[in-house]
Amino acid sequence: MDAFDDVLINLQCELVAERNRVNPKEISWLHYDILHLLAQKECLLPSEVSALLGISRTKLSKALKRLKLMGYIEQKPSVRDGRELQTVLSTDGHTLLATIENGHNQLAAVACNLFTEQEQQQFARLASKFANALRSERVNRHE
Repeated sequence: MDAFDDVLINLQCELVAERNRVNPKEISWLHYDILHLLAQKECLLPSEVSALLGISRTKLSKALKRLKLMGYIEQKPSVRDGRELQTVLSTDGHTLLATIENGHNQLAAVACNLFTEQEQQQFARLASKFANALRSERVNRHE
């Protein structure tokens, strides 16, 4: 394993540790990922969530059921196909994400204090490029 691999593994471990610190105990990482995705896309079908997160429909169905019981999402029949459910964040879901975002802002503050403006822009560009490549590979593999 080379230094680059070590850096990627260490960064992943640190981000997971930070995520554990700011996410409420009542929701899992998968729950948070679903909520975060819905906040970005506003309304998604379960098939779209499944593809974007790279998880099985069965696993997603269980997670959506739990989020619905907790009151963080709402579902209604799709206009295009009544057999599919459009999934959106509820008011409580938006509130929960706002609370979690405060913890994420602390992480961003550390990065802003550490990196120069130019380094922040470079990191943002490279991290986005990497995240988009990972997402694209996962979605293409899921199709």
